[in-house]
Amino acid sequence: MQLTTWPQLVLGRPFRRAGHRTALVAAGLPLHLAVVPLWLWLLGTMAALVPALTPLPVLLTLVVTPLLTAGQRHRYRALVGKDLPRPAVPGPGRNWKSAVRRLTGRALWRQVCYHAVAGPLFAVLDLAVLAVWAAALVAASIYVWIWALPPQWRVTDLGYTTQAAYITAGGLALLFLGPRLTGALVRLETRAAEVLLGPSRTEKLARRVADLAESRAGVLDAADAERRRIERDLHDGAQQRLVSLAVNLGLARATLGDLPEDARKVIDEAHREAKEAIAELNNLVRGLHPAVLEDRGLDAALSGVAARLTIPVRVVVDLPQRPSPTIEAVAYFVVSEALTNVVKHAQATRADVTVERIGETLLVVVADDGAGGADLAAADGTGLAGLSKRVASVDGTFSCRSPAGGPTVITVELPCAP
Repeated sequence: MQLTTWPQLVLGRPFRRAGHRTALVAAGLPLHLAVVPLWLWLLGTMAALVPALTPLPVLLTLVVTPLLTAGQRHRYRALVGKDLPRPAVPGPGRNWKSAVRRLTGRALWRQVCYHAVAGPLFAVLDLAVLAVWAAALVAASIYVWIWALPPQWRVTDLGYTTQAAYITAGGLALLFLGPRLTGALVRLETRAAEVLLGPSRTEKLARRVADLAESRAGVLDAADAERRRIERDLHDGAQQRLVSLAVNLGLARATLGDLPEDARKVIDEAHREAKEAIAELNNLVRGLHPAVLEDRGLDAALSGVAARLTIPVRVVVDLPQRPSPTIEAVAYFVVSEALTNVVKHAQATRADVTVERIGETLLVVVADDGAGGADLAAADGTGLAGLSKRVASVDGTFSCRSPAGGPTVITVELPCAP
């Protein structure tokens, strides 16, 4: 580990990155002064009462603003390695509506405010900082360039050595002050550039929301893909082994007739346990991600769910094309869980399931003729609350209308935009 001595700390740290920052300040000076002639022209036309020429400097300012903004972005990127975020731009197009959107957009006028108002103020500060650097370098190096003066001046002014010592001390003080002034000015300019040349707070929040929505969609897709992988592994691995075990036990029970009664009971018990394990594993696999849903879609999967229930269920699925696997899985599990609740709690004699696509929305309706009384607000930790959270995970809406005495209608809307 390299140790830093106090001379390096005192002499090196203030000048670290000072060169790049000073170059940034110097490069910004002409960009900050670029709009000043146009505004002086505007003030001149207004003072001379020539209204016909007044729009010209304003239009020229609007024309050069994107160029100046590009120059500012290049300045920060090239000299300090910072990329200024870009604001949202109107949609592409060359008609008059697109031009009006650009001219009336807040991003353009924030840029005009930066170049026309903040720019000249920063130009004054840039000149002041560069003047400090120039004075510091000239004063600190007086003993170097003073020998370029005529010899008779040094002979006639014998006290120049004492004066030069004071000037050198002042120059060294300015040299230590210069990096701090430059750093403060660069931070101020960078902050102003981010606010006026970059996206607004609303645009940043909108971008953040879009990024979060995209990342959440990626997580949901990954989770759904993982469920499908687990389902395939269980179906092709553990389930097949259990089936093979049950078959072998059945063959052993049928072919081995001379077994003792205790051994036969053990085989019968093992055979029954194997069949029960297969049934439980089937339910588990179906709960993770049924293979029929992936192979044949919602219509076949929901028809299979309805066929296993103890009450008649009418299923109507009208989908011109299949939605995304994530939306399809959410719709399946919502209907499956809702029908399970109907059988367990609703005391219903029949149920209806309707799935259709309306525009970019997948509409799912589950209705029954049961006793009603289901309350989503009081369903914390129950099936309805879980369904609501599952639907909300894909930006869907969930509603449950269940008056006392029935009927109960669950309506789910899922986004399925391409």
